[in-house]
Amino acid sequence: MNWYRPFGIFEFVLIGVFILAYLFYLVRVMRISKVLQTPAYGVFGKIALRTIYFALAIISLLGPSFGSSKREIKSIGKDIMVAVDLSQSMNASDVPPTRLAKVKFELSKIIEEFSSDRIGLIIFSSEAFMQCPLTYDQAALNLFIESLHSGLVPNTGTDFGPALAMALDKLQNKDEAKVDNKAKIILLISDGEDFGEETSQSVKKIKNEGIKLFTLGVGTQKGSRIETRNGYLTDKNGQEVITKLESKSLKKLAAKTGGKYFEINDRVNDTERLINTINQVEGQLRDARVVDVSANKYTFFLLAAFVLLIIDMLTTIKTIKI
Repeated sequence: MNWYRPFGIFEFVLIGVFILAYLFYLVRVMRISKVLQTPAYGVFGKIALRTIYFALAIISLLGPSFGSSKREIKSIGKDIMVAVDLSQSMNASDVPPTRLAKVKFELSKIIEEFSSDRIGLIIFSSEAFMQCPLTYDQAALNLFIESLHSGLVPNTGTDFGPALAMALDKLQNKDEAKVDNKAKIILLISDGEDFGEETSQSVKKIKNEGIKLFTLGVGTQKGSRIETRNGYLTDKNGQEVITKLESKSLKKLAAKTGGKYFEINDRVNDTERLINTINQVEGQLRDARVVDVSANKYTFFLLAAFVLLIIDMLTTIKTIKI
């Protein structure tokens, strides 16, 4: 038998108070019995009953667990590489407060939903950079997400190719080779403005490896100006730049790999649908172990003590017979 807590000072104090109280009671009854010259054997019945349910209460307090109960615990998870667009167009405010701020908020929700999966983070514009490798550490991921801003990457346009190539490389390196490709996912988050030339090649490689690519478009068809420190972003002719969501390119990328496209705009938020879809992707068995799950059986002793207490309250024994 195992115990939840050891026998300690608290239990010693309770037992000591119980013994002293009943010694005092017993001495008092015996004195009365001697003065009246009558037997007082009934008092021992009450003391015995109360001692039993007091002992049962002490045992339940210690939390006994017994019996051999084993259970196999399986750890099943996926590898999810998230690529976030940090080009200047993500500072547009058509999705309030800004596209990037909305992405950061929704990413925190996504990470919380996939606590048993490994998640990595890539940031990109015209170039891609590894922000956080695949990890189970949600606290670290949230810190990286909170620190995201467009100043972390060169702002010379947007190219999906390097980001997708890096995501594939990190999912396929020698350390991750043992993980089935069906349990690997790439999530590309952007407003869809792709000016690169290597995107098609990267998507083809992802498809050939059997890895699903999900895309999340952020923005509106109406679009918005891009706020900068000195006002709003302008083109070479001095005209304010209006950035719009280019959903067609993101839809094509997802369709080519058997993935799906999701969107966040001023009226629609597909984050929950995205989470549900990723949950449907079958994970891979990472670890299996047998653990002892014998439960605390204090309730049996506590119930027995309660029943004896009720019996004690409902029965009357003459302690001194006259």
